[in-house]
Amino acid sequence: MPSPVSETPAASREATAAYYARKLAFETDCWDVHASISSGKADFVLLDVRSPSLFSRSHVPGAINLPHGKMTAHRMSEWPAGTLFVVYCAGPHCNGTDKAALRLARLGLSVKVMVGGMTGWADEGFTFAEGDATITAE
Repeated sequence: MPSPVSETPAASREATAAYYARKLAFETDCWDVHASISSGKADFVLLDVRSPSLFSRSHVPGAINLPHGKMTAHRMSEWPAGTLFVVYCAGPHCNGTDKAALRLARLGLSVKVMVGGMTGWADEGFTFAEGDATITAE
């Protein structure tokens, strides 16, 4: 008798590879964002999509505060065509990243979600920045 794990057969190697390749096209994680920023190889714009007050209290270093409701074609035209945006919010309990990713995609922009958000960043033991939300993209 199979275990509860194996009673549903695993997908084929090909299907598994296709699934995870597709998944990674949509998301990144806190570790990869931190490694990119720390090495000076951040080839993306990191957007904190939470409120300015939450951003001011604590955010990922190098992030720009831009709530998803403020993402307009005009606002996003400040960045060159082809810019990759990485969005995050409070954590797995927040759908702000999903709303931001949807909005950016509908504007024709490349976007990935930083899974885990602030919760994931803290879980990795990475430090946060504090400061006035006046560094928000205008």
